Amino acid sequence: MSSDPDPNPDTVSDEESFLTFVRALAADNKLAEVLAKADPSDGAPRGWQNATIEQFLEAAVAWAEDSRFGRGRLPDEGVSPWRRFAAFLYAGKIYE
Repeated sequence: MSSDPDPNPDTVSDEESFLTFVRALAADNKLAEVLAKADPSDGAPRGWQNATIEQFLEAAVAWAEDSRFGRGRLPDEGVSPWRRFAAFLYAGKIYE
């Protein structure tokens, strides 16, 4: 696990960069879990608003529905579907 993972969906353009992003997102979540155990009063360590897989997926779907799968933030043309899916996963972390 990287000492300070920084999952950024904007770095995703293809399969390889998508997998790199997913690894960083997983490492970020592991670090957030460690921090949450150390300080339970921190409600969202490292920005993780959704602690369970159910919350994570519900938030990602809500973001996709509310933003038309990121089309409010990402241009429609020329955006890799890998980047759009990375944004979907990242939304599971931050979207409430």
